[in-house]
Amino acid sequence: MRKALRWLLTLVVLIGTVGTASAATAAEPEAKGTGATADIKDQLLAIPGMSLIEEKPYTGYRFFVLNYTQPVDHRHPSKGTFQQRITVLHKDVSRPTVFYTGGYNVSTTPRRSEPTQIVDGNQVSMEYRFFTPSRPAPADWSKLDIWQAASDQHRIFKALKKIYTRNWIATGGSKGGMTATYFERFYPHDMDGVVAYVAPNDVVNDEDSAYDRFFAKVGTKECRDRLNAVQREALVRRESLEKKYADYATAEGLTFTTIGSLDKAYEAVVLDYVWGFWQYNLLANCGDDTLIPPDAKTATDDQIWNSVDTISGFSAYADQGLETYTPYYYQAATQLGAPTIEFPHIEKKYIRYGYQPPRNFVPRSIPTKFQPYAMRDVDTWVRHNARHMLYVYGQNDPWGAERFRVDKGAKDAYVFTAPGMNHGANVAGLVADQKAFATARILDWAGVSATAVTEAKPLAKFDRKLDVRDVEREPTLRP
Repeated sequence: MRKALRWLLTLVVLIGTVGTASAATAAEPEAKGTGATADIKDQLLAIPGMSLIEEKPYTGYRFFVLNYTQPVDHRHPSKGTFQQRITVLHKDVSRPTVFYTGGYNVSTTPRRSEPTQIVDGNQVSMEYRFFTPSRPAPADWSKLDIWQAASDQHRIFKALKKIYTRNWIATGGSKGGMTATYFERFYPHDMDGVVAYVAPNDVVNDEDSAYDRFFAKVGTKECRDRLNAVQREALVRRESLEKKYADYATAEGLTFTTIGSLDKAYEAVVLDYVWGFWQYNLLANCGDDTLIPPDAKTATDDQIWNSVDTISGFSAYADQGLETYTPYYYQAATQLGAPTIEFPHIEKKYIRYGYQPPRNFVPRSIPTKFQPYAMRDVDTWVRHNARHMLYVYGQNDPWGAERFRVDKGAKDAYVFTAPGMNHGANVAGLVADQKAFATARILDWAGVSATAVTEAKPLAKFDRKLDVRDVEREPTLRP
């Protein structure tokens, strides 16, 4: 494998030297036209439908929080619009641009994704439609699907490409990696490359045995047994711990109308426990006695409660915890699918509901109908048509059990796994040969100099404020 990667890297450098000579010689051109004379804020606000929310200072950049007017329905643009939040981290119009999507709300704090640091470029970030405040009023939920969201991205790209004329790369983690993939599937000529991190790919919603196989082998037996014991004990002590949960709910003002009852919410949180640990923790955390009681049977109720609350979060399935994520659960119930796993270490008498379908987490006033063809279409397209696409997964991340793959029909497309990493897996966490190869491909897709491609190192220095590398945490069970 390593020999093959070294050979590919050499070949890539040779191809890049010949095929991107024009890009290499023009890697650092002076900005021309309006970019050389007009202030970048004026250029952005000259785009029809673009308005400024605020500008925040950051050394070496201009950072803008903006609203962009989008059609509610891209098939029928005359039937209403809504304001979609985006942010622009501006460096220079002569640099490449990275289009980042998290798949949820957009952060209004300056942040730089890994590809943005690698290419030393600009970054455009988009809030996913229907996540407030980027939600049409009234909300026609039938207009929340992967094609409409990809079309949002396409319109933003077309509007900004007139300013940022160099190469573009799409990226995102988890649901954001899914979003970047769907964008490429529906608009394959927009981006020059795609870097998708830890992107789940639930092709057949009713077949989830890959997750069961994952949980049977992940980490070490000692760690699995320890986690399983705490999860089981939380159900064995259901009566006493639900009294604690009821007191907690009263104190915090939590209600359970959407899921149906406190009992259903309690079990959902507990059943997320093992998954949540592996999604957000490393194997080394399994030895932390303050996080995971070493002996579940002799642990106090408070120790069991605190462990489950820290890893899963007892507010997750209350109405107040679900409300923000209604758009995600709607998509899971209509197109994305959701995992269902078995719990062989827990006797059936202790499990009343099992993994509940995402329909249970969407208010009943919002209708849902699952579309089994949506993910099959994307999966088939990626396998046979992927171009300039890179997927990075974490070895110990449950969401990677069902992942994207590339077949012979794909060209210049790769799937790598970062050893020992969780849902925060990235290029920096790959083994050395793969890290150098992936970095070189990203740089080549970005159209930077052949010398930079050969060196295969990030072009911008690490900034501990901009380059936050912590896993993007969403309350489980969400990608």
